[in-house]
Amino acid sequence: MTPGVTSILLVDDDPAILRLLARWLEQAGYRVTTARDGYEAKQAIERECPHVVVTDWEMPHVDGLELCRWVRGQNLPHYVYLLFLTVRAGLSDLVRGLESGADDFLKKPIDKDELLARLRSAKRVLDLEERLGVLARCDALTGLASRRTFFEFLNREWSRSQRYRFPLSCVMVDIDYFKRINDTHGHAAGDEVIRRVADCLSAGCRTSDIVSRHGGEEFCLLLPETIEHNAATWADRMRQKLAALRIEFGGKTLQITASLGVAQRMSDTATSEQLVDMADQALIVAKRTGRDRVATFASLSQATPLPASSSSPAVLLQNVAARQVMTTLVAGLDQNDTVDVASRYFLRFRIAIAAVIDEEGKLVGVLSEKDVMAAMLQPEWWKMRIQDVMRANVVCYEEETPALTIYEFLCRVTLRAAVIVNQGRPTGLITRGSLLRYFTNALSVGGHLAGESPLLEQLEASSSGERTSAEDVRRRILQTVRAVNDEALDLRERLDVASQDLVPCLVGGASRIQELANDLLACSRFAGERAEPQEHGMLLG
Repeated sequence: MTPGVTSILLVDDDPAILRLLARWLEQAGYRVTTARDGYEAKQAIERECPHVVVTDWEMPHVDGLELCRWVRGQNLPHYVYLLFLTVRAGLSDLVRGLESGADDFLKKPIDKDELLARLRSAKRVLDLEERLGVLARCDALTGLASRRTFFEFLNREWSRSQRYRFPLSCVMVDIDYFKRINDTHGHAAGDEVIRRVADCLSAGCRTSDIVSRHGGEEFCLLLPETIEHNAATWADRMRQKLAALRIEFGGKTLQITASLGVAQRMSDTATSEQLVDMADQALIVAKRTGRDRVATFASLSQATPLPASSSSPAVLLQNVAARQVMTTLVAGLDQNDTVDVASRYFLRFRIAIAAVIDEEGKLVGVLSEKDVMAAMLQPEWWKMRIQDVMRANVVCYEEETPALTIYEFLCRVTLRAAVIVNQGRPTGLITRGSLLRYFTNALSVGGHLAGESPLLEQLEASSSGERTSAEDVRRRILQTVRAVNDEALDLRERLDVASQDLVPCLVGGASRIQELANDLLACSRFAGERAEPQEHGMLLG
């Protein structure tokens, strides 16, 4: 910071002192403005924030102490150095001045050389503050905006976009297979790749855009006054430029590709953070569908028309509610339980994720085996409370939510499960496994998968001969239902015998019940085929 670019505001109610000080400072190369009291000084600072304020202590309207307190209470674009001019020399006055926010004092009558020396000292402080500010606002490796600076800029543009109804788009960029670069060529090569990608992205941006390093090999860009379609066009152009980069390092030429996700602020986008999350979801889709491509958030909700006979999820889940697909929760974890209880819970029920509830049974979070394993790295982890390690941000849906909506969501995000609730209380989970089970069962019922059910084999064998009546089908199904009931009663009696080993009892009983349930599921389609029109209502009942 040179004198030519250092601005100084002189504040004094004595016009003669103002003229004298202004002449000294202008001769030294400083840019000088003046104010006759603290009130005028406030207005001058609001118009253009100076680097240094040199102010008298005793002034009408607003004195020096009050002006100092006001300056320190403002959210100014940079640090302002405050220098007091005063005839006061007592220790108590110095303490009051420092507590009000002053940085230095200069005793009247003023000596020119001393004034310029103290301003040179102020310059050293301001230079250091500026360097620290750059470090705080910028990423050390790339010089791009830091994550914190990005969100400050985003919040300002978000407010402007809402006020004036300007479009606002966000782009997330991820270097494909970046870990391979580090593993193969070393972290120094990885750093050079990140720097070159940052330079390429910066060169392709407008002055109104902001590009930041979001973390690791990820970058986040904000494109004000840009609709999603145009942002996607720009993103694809950047994708091609990144693919054309040739990065020389250690005698080798490195080539990279990148995946990009694009999202635009919509009327129902609640927060600026949600806009970034939308772009991140689009990025996940770009990575999961082959990398080296651009995906837009709008495309995630575009359904592809399917023929009526298709066995795709879009058809199988039509008019199916979440409660019909979910895995019913046996019991939830209490937030006040310990992690030790949670670990035993996962082992006992052989599940990977569980809902966490409060004293009223309301959903407050989710806990996974991964969360428990992370907690085990802490000392005395078994005593930790579940509420201290659970994830409070829960993706949940009501029981009547279309299952297709949840299926599409789980396809495009890294989450493995969604919690199903009824009036805030968890009733089940929909995981990729529960969806796969539903698809398999639906295809079996539809006759698309071959079954190995003894009951189904009997019914199919009879189809080669005389036509099996609807009543015969119904009778055989009821026999199977009674067998399921008998197995359940037998299992209950065995469990009542305390001395008996429970493991073979449970495994055997559960296996027999599972086999009978598969029989019922497999022959349900056969029952529909054998039903006479007038008997259809009876069979459904």
